[in-house]
Amino acid sequence: MKAILLYTPAFASFIVFAAVHVAARSAVLELGDADFDYLAAEQETMLVKFYAPWCGHCKKLAPDFELAASRLKGIVALAKVDCTSNTDTCSRFGVTGYPTLKIFRSGEESSAYDGPRTADGMVKYMKKNAGPNSYSLSTEELLDAFIDNFDVSVVGFFSSSDSPQLAEFLRAAAAMRDTYRFGHSTNLQLGLKHGMDTEGVVLFRPPRLSSVFEDGALKFTDTVTSAALRRFIRDNIFGMCPHLTPENKDKLRQRDLLTAYYDLDYRRNPKGSNYWRNRVMKVGSGFVSEGLTFAVANRKDFQDELEEDFGLGTSDGGDLPFVTIRTRLGHKYTMREEFTRDGKSLERFLDDYFAGRLKRYVKSEPIPSPNRGPVKVVVADNFDELVNDPEKDVLIEFYAPWCGHCKKLEPKYIELAEQLASDPNIVVAKMDATANDVPVGYDVPGYPTIYFAARGKKDEPRRYDGAREVKDLLNFLKREATHAPVLNGARQEL
Repeated sequence: MKAILLYTPAFASFIVFAAVHVAARSAVLELGDADFDYLAAEQETMLVKFYAPWCGHCKKLAPDFELAASRLKGIVALAKVDCTSNTDTCSRFGVTGYPTLKIFRSGEESSAYDGPRTADGMVKYMKKNAGPNSYSLSTEELLDAFIDNFDVSVVGFFSSSDSPQLAEFLRAAAAMRDTYRFGHSTNLQLGLKHGMDTEGVVLFRPPRLSSVFEDGALKFTDTVTSAALRRFIRDNIFGMCPHLTPENKDKLRQRDLLTAYYDLDYRRNPKGSNYWRNRVMKVGSGFVSEGLTFAVANRKDFQDELEEDFGLGTSDGGDLPFVTIRTRLGHKYTMREEFTRDGKSLERFLDDYFAGRLKRYVKSEPIPSPNRGPVKVVVADNFDELVNDPEKDVLIEFYAPWCGHCKKLEPKYIELAEQLASDPNIVVAKMDATANDVPVGYDVPGYPTIYFAARGKKDEPRRYDGAREVKDLLNFLKREATHAPVLNGARQEL
């Protein structure tokens, strides 16, 4: 606020004018103890963020939450509650961490929000939560409009509103509406042109992913139960070559996955986006029985990940797709040959992959030479040699160079290594987990994370969760080491 002093001779006085900057009105409702129940009851569907002003994760979420609120205006309300000043409301709904997101319907808590926390992800997720669990489709026009969607549509066709099968379908839709779109019709005639002459369910793939290599609609004619329908959707939802996005990547990567990354935009250029996808599907159709799933993705959506995990810079690759395979175990492979338009290079890549001829891609710093310090430096390329040495017990710290806790541990860790320097059976090591791929079996949720890989049990590394003083680490090794530790030349009895 700026104050302007204006002298007026007629009144021989100063008049103070305030120039007030008026901020744009937020699309997010702000609720508190005094008005939560009253205002929440007015909203059919509402996503509520319980937060604390000092919370870093809350600050990071705020702009996406605001953007999602503006895009969902008139469809779903988004609200926030400051838990530092509205403790009664937050306590009533069991909020113990920040930010906590919950879905409310007509003022009543419906479920926890477990969807994406990007603006696009929240918009997509909450649109599925708006309105009924399943949309009633009484005419062919309504049906056609419903299945002409960016996402998969699940539609049930039933003989009447009293059908027991419809009742089961609606129960399934209520349980799965957060993830899938459901519609139903009690006019069996509408199902005829989709090959349904009796009660059943059809999964319609989005028109943007239409392809000659797979059916655009799949029929489910078994008895409808929630469990059976869930299995049917789970097994068929993605199809042969889905569009990998930041929102569905975790589900797709539960299997071995080949992905072609390129300039893909299904909203502005669906035909161009399918050009390379069709080539992936043509080649991939010959390998569908081999247990590999295929996908395409917008390279821009995954640029940071491609750079971090595969060393691909923004200027690498040009306009051609960049192809990777990432297995469930975390093994990574890249296609180094250019993606040819006839698909032959992709076919050769797949032949080599299934024949075991491909070398895994591993992000690694150079192997240090010499490596004579008391704490041995491990990188991805020497991990097997040092940590998986079958004759050694190895204590390894996974760290980040910028981590304050790691810097605090460093002198203690060096002292530990110095005390064990003459022990031929124990290795004290460290690895920069930001610059090297962490092997499968070593979960590193934060820094520093310490593991003990015992002799003869290299496939069962044990995470150390104790205190980080030298004496605590030594006591751990005295308990767990295969041989009694040798400290400065003196063996410590177990």
